[in-house]
Amino acid sequence: MKKLMVLCIAIIGSIVLAACGNTGGSDDDSYTIGLAMNTLNNPFFVDLKDGAEETAKAEGIELIVTDSQGDPSKQLSDVENILQRNPDLLILNPVDSDAAAQIVMIANEQNVPVITVDRQSAGGEVISHIGFDALKSGNIAATFLSDILGGNGKVVEIQGILGTNVGRDRSQGFNDHMEGFDGIEIVARQSANFDRGQALKVMEDILQANPEIDAVYAANDEMVMGALSAIESAGRLDDIIVIGTDAIDPALDAIREKKLEATIAEPPYFLGKEAIHTAIKILNDEDVEEMVTLENTLVTEENVDEIKTK
Repeated sequence: MKKLMVLCIAIIGSIVLAACGNTGGSDDDSYTIGLAMNTLNNPFFVDLKDGAEETAKAEGIELIVTDSQGDPSKQLSDVENILQRNPDLLILNPVDSDAAAQIVMIANEQNVPVITVDRQSAGGEVISHIGFDALKSGNIAATFLSDILGGNGKVVEIQGILGTNVGRDRSQGFNDHMEGFDGIEIVARQSANFDRGQALKVMEDILQANPEIDAVYAANDEMVMGALSAIESAGRLDDIIVIGTDAIDPALDAIREKKLEATIAEPPYFLGKEAIHTAIKILNDEDVEEMVTLENTLVTEENVDEIKTK
């Protein structure tokens, strides 16, 4: 009889414990999120990843990170491997906006919610996009240069990857503003694919072909650092005003050293952080904005030490 009573008490106790252990709500500790990065061979995207990883760790989330090395085909394969691990959500940082559509649709077919970060997808169902206003960034850069040039001068534009909305929009925002100035001539416009080495070569060629250049706009700071190297090697650093975009540490240091006049702060760490916070809201069935746009800011020597990048 005593054994029967003990057994009954044990069973009742286990039922109570099980009930206490299941509160009926979502537990963030159980979430697994995939983060498919377009590349980690760029400080901007390393900082984005770091923001996501550190935030995920703080929230008790397992984060699966892949590096597509700038290859759309590899990103497709990376995401297929992530989906085999049954993630609760996919964060996609596309290599290419058009190629991303197929990736998003594959995740849609498996009922895995998708959010994009920094670069958008050209198709598929994306619940939310986290990024900066690339049109605004291009406009800020153009406004800075047109003001400092007084509406007259010869300008070079080094473009990013035009297969991405960011590359296209930064260029469009820049040129939409510059078209209003008859005295400003774009003497060269060429893509360096957001790459420092390519920008170095592109700028070397442009310098050789153009003895007179008043200003350079590069659509990201990796390219601006390559362009600065070429300009400095040519001994023309004092003659050319240069502005970039992103506010990565090397660019901020170049502003402090008075080699770079300005950049536009789009701190990537906060993109990664916001992507995780948005993912948690989605997984907890909370409402989120379709477009989460973070603030971008002009950075010059006057405010360079006030900019928070993490």
